[in-house]
Amino acid sequence: MSIGVLKTLVRAACTVAIAAVSAVAPLAASAQSFPTQPVKLVVPFPPGGTTDIFARLLATELSQTWGQPVVVDNRAGASGTIFSEQLARMPPDGHTLMLTATHHVINPGLYKNLRYNTRTDFTPIALVASVPNVLVVNPKFPAKSVAELVAYAKAHPGQVSFGSAGTGGANHLSGELFKAMAGIDMVHIPYKGAAPALNDLLGGQIPVMFDSVPGVLQHIEAGRLRALGVTSRERSPALPGVPTIDEAGLKGFEATAWFGLYAPGGMKPELSKKLSADVVQALRSDQLRRQFAQQGAEPGALTQPQFAAFVDAEITKWSKVINDAHIKID
Repeated sequence: MSIGVLKTLVRAACTVAIAAVSAVAPLAASAQSFPTQPVKLVVPFPPGGTTDIFARLLATELSQTWGQPVVVDNRAGASGTIFSEQLARMPPDGHTLMLTATHHVINPGLYKNLRYNTRTDFTPIALVASVPNVLVVNPKFPAKSVAELVAYAKAHPGQVSFGSAGTGGANHLSGELFKAMAGIDMVHIPYKGAAPALNDLLGGQIPVMFDSVPGVLQHIEAGRLRALGVTSRERSPALPGVPTIDEAGLKGFEATAWFGLYAPGGMKPELSKKLSADVVQALRSDQLRRQFAQQGAEPGALTQPQFAAFVDAEITKWSKVINDAHIKID
């Protein structure tokens, strides 16, 4: 090879390298300068609910971190699917984000005609909070443990009912997962909300229910309900004496209510990494942790890739539960 040809190749290689660096530099600069304007944090549910509370607490912390207002905007409708469809079509610049609940990974299994792909049309940013559910029974029900409930249900197939806040909700699917893993036949009784279901549980009209720890804690402490097991992998600090359902014999059982932050799909990795790191840092705030604890919640701590993998696994998990239980909404 001649010296002239070699020089030409070297010059070409340098040109390619410079071009590559030039292409990456604006992306890094863009991520580091974010945000350049106020950030809209959309909650696809009405004001006042748990998701809305977490969003407003997080928005306060992020406003301080970013030096820009983070404005919570409630856009309720169709279990979060209406705004999810809108978010999927927005530019992934980070200035519009969505904080939503477990519905986001349940909906793909429930609704066959969603006009977006939950796996590909969003960028999972961060796990914001998780709230364990607890399996509770009316004190007059004979079962005093998970094992006794399973044994009773097997001895009385189709005669044990469990209530929920409505078909396809997190507490309904917790019951369906429990049924499938325990190999039992329990009858689902859907209500229009958690409150009427809880009232019937307290009154003895239904014997079993899965509900959030904060929602039933006072009734457990007062002896009006008996807790058999919490649905998280770790015991709940609010109920340290109650085993997890996994501990109680249903190995691998986990069904927490959780809340995640999402951006439109196609976000540059540099920006999604920054957003995730900033959120995780905000969740370490002592004040925010105390405020979350008042809601019975544990702040998230997953990295962005870990959260993305978690979301993907949850979609697969709940789609299978829904399909196996033959649950249909549309």
